[in-house]
Amino acid sequence: MKSSINILKGLREQKKLSYKDMAKKLGISKAYYWQIEHGNRRLYYDMAVRIAAIFKLKPDDIFYNQKEDN
Repeated sequence: MKSSINILKGLREQKKLSYKDMAKKLGISKAYYWQIEHGNRRLYYDMAVRIAAIFKLKPDDIFYNQKEDN
């Protein structure tokens, strides 16, 4: 099963965005974003919506619909 952390990191790296880039787009600190991506900070739905919008996805596509890889 892919975790949302791996999905988020993969999307960020695919777009060639740094932690700093993501934080700037979200209007938060780099440390705050790092904590979200590493699962050290609770992810609220409104932030999930903002993150997903950067990738032109729905929050469920990143954070809530983990499927097993077979």
